[in-house]
Amino acid sequence: MQPLDLIALLAGIFLILRAILSAIRTFVLPRAANDGIARIVFRSVRRVFDLAASPIDEYKRRDSLMAYFGPLALVVLPVVWLAMVGAGYTLIFWAIGIRPLGQAVTDSGASLLTLGFAHPETPAGDVIAFSEAVIGLGMVALLIAYLPTIYAAFSRRELLVRLLETRAESPPSPIVLVTRLYRLQGLDQLHGLWERWEQWFAELEETHTSLTVLVHFRSQRPELSWVNAAGAILDAGALVRSSVAIPIDAQADLMIRAGCIALRRITGAFHLPFDPSPTAETPTRIDRATFDAALDVLASSGVPLTADREAAWRDFHAWRVYYDEALQRLERLTVAPPPWWILPMRSAPATDKPLEPAPQPTGGPVA
Repeated sequence: MQPLDLIALLAGIFLILRAILSAIRTFVLPRAANDGIARIVFRSVRRVFDLAASPIDEYKRRDSLMAYFGPLALVVLPVVWLAMVGAGYTLIFWAIGIRPLGQAVTDSGASLLTLGFAHPETPAGDVIAFSEAVIGLGMVALLIAYLPTIYAAFSRRELLVRLLETRAESPPSPIVLVTRLYRLQGLDQLHGLWERWEQWFAELEETHTSLTVLVHFRSQRPELSWVNAAGAILDAGALVRSSVAIPIDAQADLMIRAGCIALRRITGAFHLPFDPSPTAETPTRIDRATFDAALDVLASSGVPLTADREAAWRDFHAWRVYYDEALQRLERLTVAPPPWWILPMRSAPATDKPLEPAPQPTGGPVA
């Protein structure tokens, strides 16, 4: 074998093994691997979507466009893997004597796609062709096999996001959440809410770092977003712990800690920068005026508040500083709708709308 043939053989083996490793890291490995090939594919597809979405001012239209980003990138990724495998086997066929290069491309493509119209006329050609067919089919089968897993994790994530809408409106607001629970059930119901969201954050971290495409899967309606829901429930926990005059519930602390860990690790999985050790002087996007406005709405709704607003502000800021930057990075990454504190603040009674009566049947009974 000539030196050039040996180089082509080694390069082909490298491309094949690299494609297989990328597939394993993306779909099989149960931990955050952040594969370079997958990252390049997603970033390339995202640039196309960003260019297409940049002229669109209306958020609903932009959301409708960005809803295709995650699924389309997920479909493009196996195509890239198959192209790498095809190119790798093309080099192998050329290295073992298939000439000219166009014939090596034909033999590789026919083997990869199991078309069967080309037959490598060289020793060991059939074995190599069979191995390429197995790898090609395995790549496609891997995507098909993991689609149910991806959509099952998506459905579990969205269930609690949708349930939060009934308590906190849409986009979710911690002000609406606290005032609605205070008026309907009492704030002692918050304990169970903190427990459910702690579990939600734990599963969010596990699924969205091992299957990062889930980060880009959008909710069914433009005003809903898992990032906004995470921010709203964390802000609700921080507001209650810092400002609401009720007995201390350690479950709120655990929920906030779980949320901070989840958002930071998801942000880290995408190599997005954030300050891992913020201080009390580190600013957040919620300033003192916004905080006071939120407390004014809570007070006007009858929610019992602590007397020392200065201490309440320091405590709230101390909570939010740990997840503010990671939350901001994820909002930009997912093109999330505006968060609650940018919109006009309202209590639950201000958002309640009476249900319209069901239409009365007309005519005779239906058989």
